[in-house]
Amino acid sequence: MIPLGKMLLLFGVLMVCLGLALLVAGHFSGKVPWLGRLPGDIHIQRGSWSVYFPLATCLIISVILTLLFSLFGRR
Repeated sequence: MIPLGKMLLLFGVLMVCLGLALLVAGHFSGKVPWLGRLPGDIHIQRGSWSVYFPLATCLIISVILTLLFSLFGRR
């Protein structure tokens, strides 16, 4: 039972961190106008529905996080 408890605790901490990151991103969403509106982002609007997929934004964030983790993750 102890490994299950540790795993659930870790999952809860990760969810809290993700929630905080989303709150911070929502706070800064109007202050970084180019974020989410890059040339590679896909936005389709037809009638009453629309689909938005920020492909270029996801790639840039992935590269930045990869660089940060590789720099600070070394032992």
